[in-house]
Amino acid sequence: MDTQDPLAPFRSRFFVQPGEIYLDGNSLGLQSIDAQRSVSRIMAEWRTLGIGGWLDGERPWFSFAEELGALAAPLIGASGDEVIATGTTTLNVHACVGSLYRPTSQRDKIVAAADDFPTDIYALKSQLKLKGRDPRQALVLIESDDRGRVEEASIISKLTDDVALVLLPAVFYRSGQLLDLQRLTEAAHERGICIGFDCSHSVGAVPHRFDVWGVDFAVWCSYKYLNAGPGSPAFIYLNKRHFGLEPSLAGWFGYNKKKQFDLLIDFEPASTAGCMQISSPGILGAAAIEGALAITLEAGIERIRRKSLQLTDYLMFLIDKLLPTGTDGFSIVNPREAGHRGGHVALSHSREGKRICDALRGRKIITDFRPPDVIRIAPVALYNTFEDVWQTVNALQEIVATAEYESFEKTRGLIT
Repeated sequence: MDTQDPLAPFRSRFFVQPGEIYLDGNSLGLQSIDAQRSVSRIMAEWRTLGIGGWLDGERPWFSFAEELGALAAPLIGASGDEVIATGTTTLNVHACVGSLYRPTSQRDKIVAAADDFPTDIYALKSQLKLKGRDPRQALVLIESDDRGRVEEASIISKLTDDVALVLLPAVFYRSGQLLDLQRLTEAAHERGICIGFDCSHSVGAVPHRFDVWGVDFAVWCSYKYLNAGPGSPAFIYLNKRHFGLEPSLAGWFGYNKKKQFDLLIDFEPASTAGCMQISSPGILGAAAIEGALAITLEAGIERIRRKSLQLTDYLMFLIDKLLPTGTDGFSIVNPREAGHRGGHVALSHSREGKRICDALRGRKIITDFRPPDVIRIAPVALYNTFEDVWQTVNALQEIVATAEYESFEKTRGLIT
């Protein structure tokens, strides 16, 4: 399978450490040569141009956020002016929800998923309080079923006449379940409800068609499957039908670009997704995005998705064949159907998930653990191989068969 892999050459453009199998790209993607070069170039521009880099850089810093947004737009099926690289994921949730959540006496509820990454829930509760609503009454949290899934029908059943906005993950961070975004968007719009998605665990691994589906807004980070480095700026997608809105968190970089340096005190929002910017962009932090996106675009999101599914199919096949299951064994949490899973496999072990994950790291196989019992394994299409998957499952088999995990502490320390 590795010899027939059309994406195999991209592995050489990443800094894969000798003797290590890195399967944690759903938390932090590896550094690439391309990202290193783009950072080095902008450092050189700062060194040689000084303030001139804002207008005279190879990609002028003044419009860098817009250019990065336009580069990312094909990954989510949007036009270039609907995407902006800015802020962080949580800040962008605040910016989008604050701007698009418009409660009335008849509609003031927000629907979300209880198993969404907690930062989204924190932000939603905060926004409800800012709008004078009690989160205990106005936030509708949909619980997962006994399989750890959230069915689209369950979500749609909660889209009642008193709902103003929906925010859901495209892919659940723990279980790896991929929601049907098109179906949910259509259902929300049939009921006059604004809907958005946190796509931090899907963009770069799963292609989207936001414009075709009519999604209102989306946010995502750039340091997971997009491989742009720790804390690199996030993205906002704003459907063009919302262009012209005045953002709830206004700042000078969200101003009409042509007039920004007129420095007028009355805010005039940019006529693009750029209106959602607040502060000056962190150019050094954003630099790696340019190189990282170049690799993703060259590989092609459809080919990335195809290989990602092949890698996770193979991983699940080996788990089924080689690992013990049952009450004290392993179970696969994520959906098995290709159309319902993201880029990682969620492998549960009810008793020893944490220590088994530690034992893998002891063998330089890097995965991560999410409580209460899930080992997340993310073979990334751009730099992982089928042999990586084979070696990982064989290591799991040996770790359990020999009780190797017992040499690790049961108590949980800090988790990344």
